[in-house]
Amino acid sequence: MTAAVVPEKPELPHGPGTPKKNGAAGAASLRSAARNYVDRVRGGELGALPAVLGLIVLCVFFAVLRPVFLSELNFANLLTQGAGSIAIAMGLVFVLLLGEIDLSAGYASGVCAAVLAILLTDHGWPWYGAAGAAILTGTVIGLVLGLLVAKVGIPSFVVTLAAFLGFQGIVLMLLKEGTNISIRDDTILAVANNNLPPALGWVLLAVSVGAYAAIQLRRSRNRRRRGLAPAPTALLAVRIGGLAALGAIAVHLLNQERSRNVIVDSLKGVPIVVPVIGVLLVAGTFLLQRTSFGLHIYAVGGNAEAARRAGINVAAIRTSAFVICSSLAAVGGIIAASRGNSVDPNTGGSNVLLLAVGAAVIGGTSLFGGRGRIVDAVLGGMVVAVIQNGMGLMGYSSGVKYAVTGSVLLVAAGVDALSRRRAVRR
Repeated sequence: MTAAVVPEKPELPHGPGTPKKNGAAGAASLRSAARNYVDRVRGGELGALPAVLGLIVLCVFFAVLRPVFLSELNFANLLTQGAGSIAIAMGLVFVLLLGEIDLSAGYASGVCAAVLAILLTDHGWPWYGAAGAAILTGTVIGLVLGLLVAKVGIPSFVVTLAAFLGFQGIVLMLLKEGTNISIRDDTILAVANNNLPPALGWVLLAVSVGAYAAIQLRRSRNRRRRGLAPAPTALLAVRIGGLAALGAIAVHLLNQERSRNVIVDSLKGVPIVVPVIGVLLVAGTFLLQRTSFGLHIYAVGGNAEAARRAGINVAAIRTSAFVICSSLAAVGGIIAASRGNSVDPNTGGSNVLLLAVGAAVIGGTSLFGGRGRIVDAVLGGMVVAVIQNGMGLMGYSSGVKYAVTGSVLLVAAGVDALSRRRAVRR
């Protein structure tokens, strides 16, 4: 009896024909990855897709109506304009992942900015001491809020609403009922007002792309070692190449001369606040996606009771999330003080909280907990900054800006609710 012979898959030969076959395999793997992504989107896992599409549409819309929107000067303004709200939104992501809310983050940043200004101007502290004290103030605020929510059991909405009202009074008391305190420290002022040397911008881009490539390749190698399917090589190449291309375009534009009078002042280079936000992005992403603490955040946000039964200290996780949120709010307050060159009772008030929450939610972080990433705050913050900036260039009033931003936030929350419902059904 003759046994049936099953042909084995031939190995790719080494020779002139190999690149062509490798290219075909790469194209097939990209098609497969694209199909998998489309299936996830159909299943309700939208991620940051709505924010990315919205950002592209808004940029095209404003560029057509106001070509100055694409100028190098306005591009730099966009990055610095949204930096403070983005820093606060990054902290809010940790709280939102738990299904909680922090309504006090805006005025918490104002309290920390007031501490910074008082120590710098009135007491002559060095910048690092004043900045450290401001961030420590945010940490203490987050610890108190977290303990009230996690240990006492008061709903986060009530706790942070009370803090929202209380911190307004604290800011007024620190600033002596409305005094404007100027910031004169060159280092603090440089954070949101100065730029890196053009050459250093290219160096930072090369280091960032190299680090990202190393992380992606290491992750793929680790998955292969554990017997899991790694990401296709072609997909990794697209990700790394896309980051390098977008970064190169941004650095090139920012390195162009933006000053209207070069004799008086020269404006070129990547704004210093950009790598500051980049460091926060990398640190927050690592904390959420590469540590057990991050896994516990997602577990508690997904199902707190199941996480408790699995041995996770839910109270400690909740408290830590509020500590991180208020600490990053302090960083946002420092950036706001630097950009405004001063601190007044409106620092951290007005629409700061609304824009920060809007940035996190518009970027793709779920209000229901368990789903979101730090990069969502960056994408959402850029969407909000583009709306504010573009409508300002078109001459619209603040009322119209608020209405449009609120509408975008409502649409983002609706998309989140519908996608979650669709995911549950599937």
